[in-house]
Amino acid sequence: MSNDATAPKPTPPSSQDAAGEAARAPQAPKQGAAGLPRFLRPQEPAAPQPQPQAPARPSLKPKPKPKPKQQQQPPAPVIAVRPIAEPAKMRSRHWRLMASFGIVVLIPLLLIVAYMTIFAQDQYGSTTGFTVRQEEGGAASEILGGLTQIVGGGGGGSDSEILYEFVQSQALVNTVQERLDIRSHYAQNWPYDWVFSIWPDASAEDMLWFWRRIVRISLDSGSGLIELRVLAYEPEMAQQIAQQIVRESQDKINQLNAQARDDAMRYAVDDLNLAVDRLKSAREALTRFRSRTQIVDPAADIQGRMGVMSGLQEQLAAALIEYGLLQETTNPNDPRVQQAVRRIEVIRDQINTERNSLNDNSATGDGEDYPALIAEYESLSVDREFAEQTYRAALAALDLARNNAQRQSRYLATYIEPTRAETSEYPQRIGIIAMAAFFLLVSWSIMALVYYSLRDRN
Repeated sequence: MSNDATAPKPTPPSSQDAAGEAARAPQAPKQGAAGLPRFLRPQEPAAPQPQPQAPARPSLKPKPKPKPKQQQQPPAPVIAVRPIAEPAKMRSRHWRLMASFGIVVLIPLLLIVAYMTIFAQDQYGSTTGFTVRQEEGGAASEILGGLTQIVGGGGGGSDSEILYEFVQSQALVNTVQERLDIRSHYAQNWPYDWVFSIWPDASAEDMLWFWRRIVRISLDSGSGLIELRVLAYEPEMAQQIAQQIVRESQDKINQLNAQARDDAMRYAVDDLNLAVDRLKSAREALTRFRSRTQIVDPAADIQGRMGVMSGLQEQLAAALIEYGLLQETTNPNDPRVQQAVRRIEVIRDQINTERNSLNDNSATGDGEDYPALIAEYESLSVDREFAEQTYRAALAALDLARNNAQRQSRYLATYIEPTRAETSEYPQRIGIIAMAAFFLLVSWSIMALVYYSLRDRN
């Protein structure tokens, strides 16, 4: 028999074997209902896999007992994964924000740029600078104790402040208008350039407002320097206006000088008259005192009385010496001894009389005591000396005021003559446009932030 006949034929796999092999074969991950891979979905308990059954054979062994079924594990918690974000898209609020930026920033900025480049006319500037100088005092003023400050010598700083206010005053505007007719000059471009021009029928108050726009003035309060710049459509007009301002300022300083000189002379004369009256009153009081007391000088009278008392003291000493010698050389009953004793008593009585006369009210004509008269005389003497010193100071002040009145103590020093421009530098278009863009952008940003903050709160 051949090998092919003896070889056993392969048996086709049964249905149970095919099911087991299919269960053991690896399977591709399937997508769940939520569109997720199976390894991201919660695990489910595995179903019992069918075991392949071998062909039934007779066996003499007892069948094993069936094992108890294992308890199923609870399902794992579900992990939620958010879907991937979609690409950003323009929404209605974004379009509104861009529209507000165009309305608030772009359109006004374009209008400003168009006006500055098309309508704004060129302007020329003229610069000048001046200050108030004061004549320095000499040695005579220093000797008089600074009387220059008393008779009207003010500081330069206050005069510069006066000029600073005068340049911006209505009086100067009216004067320049009468001399140069600045209203017609600055109204020639109206209403084409309405921002940098004045209307033809402007009032005096309107001209003052416009004057402070075209005349830019600065003051250094420490040094008193004043610098100003005048803007005009023509360089000649700007220079003429600056020159007119310098002339009017010089006239104002001269007016202040004249007023200060007049005030100084008037005050000096008034002070001198007052000093003369005080000196007359002091001397008249001293004359009345001398007429009442019959004493020209109490000090000299006292010195005379003290001289008399000194002479009496010397005579008393001499008499005592003579009396001592007589007692040693003669008899006590000698008439010379008696005469010496009498002389000593008389001298002592006279000394006592002189001493008592200083405190006796009968020593003066009006019954006053001598110490009170001396005190009154000294008071009158002090008043007279003070009146004399005041009179001399008033005379010196009057002489100084008269000397100052003969010369100009203040004058205007122009350290920058009014210039004449060759090129137009105003208005500063780039600076104005940049500033306008900055403020428009800041305003739009603030409004947008306020709007969104209120919306988020609501």
